[in-house]
Amino acid sequence: MDDRVGTTLHTGLLLSTTAVLSWLLGVPMLFPSLGPSAFVLALFQRSDATRPRRVIGGHLIGVVAGLLAYHLLASGITMTSAADPGSIEGLRLAVSGVLATMVTAGGMLATDTRHPPACATTLIVSLGLLTTPLEGALIVGAVIVLVAVHGLVIRTIDARSS
Repeated sequence: MDDRVGTTLHTGLLLSTTAVLSWLLGVPMLFPSLGPSAFVLALFQRSDATRPRRVIGGHLIGVVAGLLAYHLLASGITMTSAADPGSIEGLRLAVSGVLATMVTAGGMLATDTRHPPACATTLIVSLGLLTTPLEGALIVGAVIVLVAVHGLVIRTIDARSS
């Protein structure tokens, strides 16, 4: 199979798993930063970038940083519509997003868990879109499912190649 087709199907399979779980359970287990993570896993199947420690660890750092920044600076505000120009609420959200991204980047570098899509996760949380500890746990849970399914796909591919 063409690598482009295989990567495309692999990405779709990974996201389908969390999409079905999200649909069946009625919880947010499908969110924007999961798409880039699925693509990284599918495209760089056996590279250092797809090590579970990096993928899960990066998102975990992003969730924690996002929760801390949001609850410290912007609790109760969400970026679901444009804030009034120059408003304090808009400033609080902006600072929350910047701080969370900086903490995420620094945390990933300090722990060798570099996974760029985790910077999107931290923005999802710090901008007020998924802000409870339960939602944070669901984000990390969805990433764990994604990584586990990726591992199954790789083992299946390897078994067929043997």
